[in-house]
Amino acid sequence: MTRVKADQGRRRRILGGAVCGLVAACAGLALAELASAAVRPESSPITAVGGAVVDRTPVGVKEWAIREFGTADKLLLALGITVVLGAVAALAGVLAVRHLPAGIALAGGFGLVGALAALSRPEATWRDALPSLVGGLAAAGVLYLLVRALTGPRPVGAPPGGAWSMDRRGFGRLVAATLAASAGIGYAGRRLGAYGSAGATASRADLVLPEPAVPAPPVPPGADLRVPGISRFITPNRDFYRVDTALVVPRVDADTWRLRIHGDGVSHPLEFGLRDLLARPLVEHDITLCCVSNEVGGPYAGNARWLGVRLADLLREAGVRPPSQGGPADQLVARSVDGMTIGSPVETVMDGRDALLAVGMNGEPLPFAHGFPVRMVVPGLYGYVSACKWLRELQLTTFAAYDAYWVRRSWAQQAPVKTQSRIDTPRPSAEPEEGRVAVAGVAWAQHRGISRVEVRVDAGPWHEARLGAADGNDTWRQWVWEWEAAPGRHTLEVRATDGTGAVQTGVRTGTVPDGATGWHSVSVRVRSRNRTTP
Repeated sequence: MTRVKADQGRRRRILGGAVCGLVAACAGLALAELASAAVRPESSPITAVGGAVVDRTPVGVKEWAIREFGTADKLLLALGITVVLGAVAALAGVLAVRHLPAGIALAGGFGLVGALAALSRPEATWRDALPSLVGGLAAAGVLYLLVRALTGPRPVGAPPGGAWSMDRRGFGRLVAATLAASAGIGYAGRRLGAYGSAGATASRADLVLPEPAVPAPPVPPGADLRVPGISRFITPNRDFYRVDTALVVPRVDADTWRLRIHGDGVSHPLEFGLRDLLARPLVEHDITLCCVSNEVGGPYAGNARWLGVRLADLLREAGVRPPSQGGPADQLVARSVDGMTIGSPVETVMDGRDALLAVGMNGEPLPFAHGFPVRMVVPGLYGYVSACKWLRELQLTTFAAYDAYWVRRSWAQQAPVKTQSRIDTPRPSAEPEEGRVAVAGVAWAQHRGISRVEVRVDAGPWHEARLGAADGNDTWRQWVWEWEAAPGRHTLEVRATDGTGAVQTGVRTGTVPDGATGWHSVSVRVRSRNRTTP
């Protein structure tokens, strides 16, 4: 009986210690959230640790996460960090009921980890470490108080042999009160954070985009084939893909935003705000963007109507000359407010294409998730070497002198978009009925255009598809081929030819280091009208 009671006491102490640790972690996170509202959202512990994890994750793992989870990878990362934090917190609590200093050290140490992670982020300052340090100290202090309440001197008259110094009901009230206070502090932190971004939200809501000096022509009739299941020719903003490393979408106040252009070969450095940029002649242009992480047939491509200032005009105003004209800089490094760096070839952005500092997307100011107030858009280059969002600085340098964020992580310095084509319908494993089946999709080769798309069935002869009307060389083209489908299992493949006459290669390669290649294929089972096809 004595051993049973002792075992019960140990289990209660372990459970009580785990509860103490978890409650202390909640209190620490709540105070850290409040502190981050006074610094910046990116400095909160979970965001800082998540960003550090993203920076140090192997390329293959990142690609797998993007492929499997898409934009939900950030949410899953945050949840994973929270689970790990909970496990460490519970361990700290269990350790504290056995050896109080060791448990408190573990709780506070996790705050130190968050501080170091915050300091390791691009553009971090000492202030970014404060929320994690505050949270760690708070967690350690709360853990001390809870464990002392749990294991301190036994009250006079308390029955012997129990595991609790405070009666269960009293300890439960203490835990509930701590959790309630933590919830209130966390809510206050969130509200203050929201208040801090209210200016950015209001600045976007109040922004009225000027009419373009050079408007885009209307989308030509026939560009959108309106085949059921095909991607829309213009991708709505809400459906446009998003691939970046920002765990918290930056909310930049347009009224205080500034952009600086400086560096090698810049004889007249420029600095201006959004109103200055909007006062310049604006150009409207339809451009398809594609992420280098897009596998063959993948979803990370979209087409939008962008409004902005020609980047080449700004660079020339700053005195920049491309390398072909004797300029000393061959790389344009764009820096984001969150510290991201993206390097683009100077020669490319000044070769006459409509490379833009974009302020508008599909007739409205850029959404926050897509770079408000200003981002770069360069037709013909993958996003990781061109499409910097939340832009704040442009620096002229050389590829030999500086490696941007993704180049340091095994990606190529320069990455023109490869010719790609995709079957949107029928979907993989679809079961269409025999007879005429519309095989349709999109193809793109930005700044070269698409001149031909072909489809074949079961590795047979290639059949030319009907193309939608072209909206310039910088957008994708829809295509459709009418297939007389016979019952059975079949594999469909597609390939495109760009505007230079080069045929899309069928050699399959992965996305690293400069984009995937290969023909997209879809397997379907065609059903007989009269019977089920095996």
